[in-house]
Amino acid sequence: MWKMAKKVLNADELRQEIKRLTAEYYKAQFGNRPEPEAGQKQEVRYAGRVFDQHEIVNLVDSSLDFWLTEGRYAKEFTDKFKAYVGLNHAFAVNSGSSANLLALTALTSHLFGSKRLKKGSEVITVAAGFPTTVNPIIQNGLIPVFVDVEPGNYNMLIEQARRAITTETRAIMLAHTLGNPFCLDEVMKLAEEYDLWVIEDCCDALGSIYKGRKTGTFGHVSTFSFYPAHHITTGEGGMVCTNDPLIAKAVRSFRDWGRDCSCEGGQNNRCGCRYTKQYGELPLGYDHKYVYSHIGYNLKMTDMQAAIGSAQMDKLPDFVEKRKAHFRAWEKGFKPLEKFFILPVAEPGSDPAWFAYPVTVRENAGFTRTEFTDYLSRMGVETRNLFAGNMVKQPAYLQVEKRIVGNLENTDAIMERTFFLGTYPGLTDGQIEYSLNQIHAFLKSKGLE
Repeated sequence: MWKMAKKVLNADELRQEIKRLTAEYYKAQFGNRPEPEAGQKQEVRYAGRVFDQHEIVNLVDSSLDFWLTEGRYAKEFTDKFKAYVGLNHAFAVNSGSSANLLALTALTSHLFGSKRLKKGSEVITVAAGFPTTVNPIIQNGLIPVFVDVEPGNYNMLIEQARRAITTETRAIMLAHTLGNPFCLDEVMKLAEEYDLWVIEDCCDALGSIYKGRKTGTFGHVSTFSFYPAHHITTGEGGMVCTNDPLIAKAVRSFRDWGRDCSCEGGQNNRCGCRYTKQYGELPLGYDHKYVYSHIGYNLKMTDMQAAIGSAQMDKLPDFVEKRKAHFRAWEKGFKPLEKFFILPVAEPGSDPAWFAYPVTVRENAGFTRTEFTDYLSRMGVETRNLFAGNMVKQPAYLQVEKRIVGNLENTDAIMERTFFLGTYPGLTDGQIEYSLNQIHAFLKSKGLE
C-alpha cells in the first residue's frame, strides 16, 4: 500500500499551529474553575494577574521571533499606551521603580540648563506612600521634603506643601494614592507659581480621571507600573510618559545607557550624521551610536514583556470598570460600619480607577488593625497596610538627609491603623460577600454587633 506523505509545514504555518495549540493550552491549564460553595472558606487575594489566551499567545509569538530586546511588540504596546493616555511620548521600561528613577533623573540633565535638578535641590513628597516614589530623590542626591496627607483621602495636604516651599525647592514628586488622584489643580498651580517640576507617579492610577482628563497628563512627566498587582501587567515593567520633547530626549538617553543617539533597536543613522560630528573630546566623526551624553542605565523592556502588555491594553477599559464596581461593592458593605472605620474619600472632581479599597480603623473602634487584619488573614482574606506607613520611621530612611514639615500626625495614624482590600478585576461578587461576612463575624466575636 502507498503511504500518504506527511505535509511538511513551513515556518509561518508552524507558527500558526503553535499559536493555536497555545490557545488550547490556556483553556486546559487556566480555563474555567468552579467557585467555592456558599459558606466554604475562600482565598480572597488583594491583587493578581488577570489574563486569557491572548497574553500567552502573544508571549509565545514574541519568543518565536527571538528578538529579545525592544521589537515589534514594544512599538505596538507603546503606541496603544500613548493613544490610551493621550500623550506624545512613551518609553517602556523594566519596572515602575525604574520609571520613577528615569522620570526624576531625566530632570537632572544638562539639557535643562539652570532649571535642571542639582544635588541638594529639594523635592516635596509625602511620607505616607511607597518607597520607589521617594528613592529616586535620594539616589540623585536631592533632598526629600516630607509633608502630611489628608485622612480618608490619603493624598498630600496642599497648604502644608505651600508652607514647605523654600528657595531650594525645585520639584514635587507625588503618587496618586491607591488610584485616588491628588489635587492636581492646586499642585499644578503651585508648580506654576514657583516654577517647579511635577513628577506624576501613576503606578496605582492607570485609568483614573481628574476633571475629565486622565491622570498622567498633568505633570511634566508621568510614570506607570505593570507589576502583577497593578491595572495591567507585563510581569515586571513600567512606562515613562511626557508631552515635552526635551524631557523625552533625556528619558530615552538615561534609559539607553546614557547614549546621545536616538536610533531604535536595529536602526542605524536616524539622525543622518552618524560619522560627521564632534562630541566632547572625542575624534571628529566618532560613531554617534557610541557617544554618551548622560551617566545612564539600561532599563528597557523586553519584547516578550511588551507582547503581554499589548494584549493587556485591549482589556484595560474593562479592568477599570471592574475595579470601580468592586470599590462600590466594598463601599456598600462598609457604609453601615462607619462607627468602626474611616472610609475612603475620592478627590473632588475625580473618578478613580481604584487600586484598592483603603480603610482606617477608628481610635475608639474597640479593636486594633492588627487584630482585625490577622483575623481576616486566618479566614483567607488578604489585606495590606498602606505601603510604608510613615516612611521616615522606616529603617532605611532614618539617616537619610531630609526635611519634615509638621508632625506628620495623619501619616502616623495611617502607619498605625490603615489597611486596604483588593479591587482587582479577578475578584468575584462571591469573594467580596464572603469577606464582608467575615468582617461581621469578627465584630460579633468582639461583642460589637
